[in-house]
Amino acid sequence: MQNTLEIQNLSREDKLRMIETIWEDLLKEGEELVSPNWHQEALQETEHRIELGEEKILDWHTAKKELRERFE
Repeated sequence: MQNTLEIQNLSREDKLRMIETIWEDLLKEGEELVSPNWHQEALQETEHRIELGEEKILDWHTAKKELRERFE
């Protein structure tokens, strides 16, 4: 197994190729991935907050920018 330092030294193309290989291998296992109950509950809570106007929907780039500003 490659360690983190080895992975960091890979080119972007090699990293993407590795991700694709891992994803294809996971799909071959044939097991259905089941979301945990808390995930459904979290989604329902978010939908409820959106309906009440307590939550705003952001595009990915804006959300990333806001998170970086909040945690940097």
